[in-house]
Amino acid sequence: MTDTTLPTDQIPTERFAAYARRFNTRFEQYFHDLADTFDAPSSSRFTPECLDLLRDLSVRGGKRLRVALIYEAARLVTPDPVPGLEDAALSVELLQTHALVHDDIIDDGPVRRGGPSTYYAYRHKFPRHPKDALGLALLAGDLALALSLQVLLDSPAALAVRHAMVGVQTAAASAMIVGQITDIERDFTDLPSEELLHAVSDYKTARYSILAPLQLGLLAAGEEPARFDAELRRYARLVGIYEQMRDDYLDLFGNAQTMGKTTGSDLRDGKRSYTIAALLAAVSGPERAVVEAALGDPSCTPETVPDVREIAMSCGVEQKLRADMRRYAELASAEAAGWRPRWREEAVALFERLPLWSVERVQ
Repeated sequence: MTDTTLPTDQIPTERFAAYARRFNTRFEQYFHDLADTFDAPSSSRFTPECLDLLRDLSVRGGKRLRVALIYEAARLVTPDPVPGLEDAALSVELLQTHALVHDDIIDDGPVRRGGPSTYYAYRHKFPRHPKDALGLALLAGDLALALSLQVLLDSPAALAVRHAMVGVQTAAASAMIVGQITDIERDFTDLPSEELLHAVSDYKTARYSILAPLQLGLLAAGEEPARFDAELRRYARLVGIYEQMRDDYLDLFGNAQTMGKTTGSDLRDGKRSYTIAALLAAVSGPERAVVEAALGDPSCTPETVPDVREIAMSCGVEQKLRADMRRYAELASAEAAGWRPRWREEAVALFERLPLWSVERVQ
């Protein structure tokens, strides 16, 4: 097990911030150029509006951690700039846009990144045509997926690298869609197993948010990630598990003002998240009746969520989730430590520290 006193404060947050700033500028330019070059009928009004909505959602938020992971994965091999990284970063963020558009359709979510979701933007624009609003939102999400692959085909990277990158992103997109299906399936289960919860985290999040950026960065730097497939997948899966646990934890135990959104959405939506599953496994009697009455009730009162939170804390659910997050972060850290001496020490140390740094943000 890795040393839990690892100096997580050495995560290069300024370098990550620089990646985000540079990428955001590049993302703006990408959509500006796309508006001038995209192949669509000149008479179409809806197509430019669709591109505008995708641009708006894409550039107005996000920590760009996937972007940082791509650049840091390349640094495992070399500290020098390599061709294709910017295009790989565009691809992962366009795939993220696709995921967000479809997530908000599935969840009927009105707000995303501090503004209207693409689905609700169309609903507002066409209030008398709800089926068309839904169709246009679905097509916007599909377009973002197509663009995420096209940007790799247009990359200046070598042909073999471009081909391999498209393969990575195609597999990531497929896994994410399977993860969405499994996520819905999970909520048809009264008490999902740990195996099912981990599978959702792996397919829905880890494979496109962690594994694909690692693979893309290594490919751009001239490495063959297929040679290290098992260990990269183990790392990505462990990171995906604790990150999903973290999101689920914050949904009930987080500070609404700090997060900029209300808590308890998983409870109201009836989602069998890590937190809700742990809570259902821990409660009985009158407390279980309170939880089950709130679960899946979109109209549960603002007082209900604090009541459920108090029940969860008294049953040890908060403490359990904190311990589980820490355990999976330590396992991920130990997995990255095993990458020595194959890759550069500075970059290996970052991937070793990153999981514990992420978990410490909620401790």
